[in-house]
This record gives sequence, C-alpha cells and structure tokens, in this order.
Amino acid sequence: MSEEIIAAVGIGSNLDDPSAQVVSGLRALGNLPESRLLRQSALYTTPPMGPPDQPDYVNAVALIATLLPPLALLDALQAIERAHHRVRERHWGPRTLDLDLLCYGDVVLSHPRLVLPHPGISERAFVVIPLLEIAPELGIPGLPSLARMAAALAAHAIRRVEGTSPA
Repeated sequence: MSEEIIAAVGIGSNLDDPSAQVVSGLRALGNLPESRLLRQSALYTTPPMGPPDQPDYVNAVALIATLLPPLALLDALQAIERAHHRVRERHWGPRTLDLDLLCYGDVVLSHPRLVLPHPGISERAFVVIPLLEIAPELGIPGLPSLARMAAALAAHAIRRVEGTSPA
C-alpha cells in the first residue's frame, strides 16, 4: 500500500472574479481523487509577475495529502484549470485559474512536463508568504527555510485579503 505524500499547490487568478476563482479552485482540490485537502492559506493580492498590462492577482497556497504520483497529480490540477476555463494565450499572462504543483514531499524531479520543486519558489512572495502561514516547518528540497525566503522577499508587494483566514 502506498503512503500519502504531502504536496503544496499554488493557486492564482486575475480574471472573472479572482477571489471566487481561487476559492472554487480550493474546493476542487478538496475533491481530488485519492487526496485530502489538509490546509489552505488566506487569500493574498499581488501585482502580476508577468506582463504589467493585466489585473492584479489573487493567490493562495494549499497543502494536500495524496496517493497520486506527481504526473497524475499534475494532470488532475490541469483538469481543474480547464474546468475553470483556463486559456494559455501567453507566458505569465492573465488567467481564470492557475494551479502550480510547488513541491511533492522530498521529490526532486526534472521531467519535460514537471519540475519539482517548482522553479522560482524562492522569488515568489505569493508562494512563500502563504506557505509560511500554513506550514512554517515545511522543508523544500534544495531551498532555504520558508522564514529565510520570506525575509528576503520582504520588499515585494503582497497584501492579505481582509476577512480571509487559513482553514
């Protein structure tokens, strides 16, 4: 029998009522096969990482326990994106829902479809700050502690959405 793996998933949206999209994405994570939603962060707003000619993003992070292997989990995440009418028109462009597999236990993977841990985590306040909120002791292979990464990102614009709290 396989053991559950703890995986972190980043969630973001900047189209079609982004807060509602993120909340809907979190609900969908709770319905993944062979998986359980363990924790979710508050919602945060950030300026777009990509082209500046798009609305600000609403972001969150979730921890799940899953029996799905990494590529099957990626497929399930992409199915949720498609169900939310995700269209990939340009790199780092606007989107209704973006689900990124950030880390999958201690797995380090370099596959044409998936790199684990997700590259760029340490430069993304919209990932590090919510992860620090819900899993301060989480270790990500090859990266410094979440607290150390958060300290290095202190100057980045990120704002917690009032009235949201981790569940």
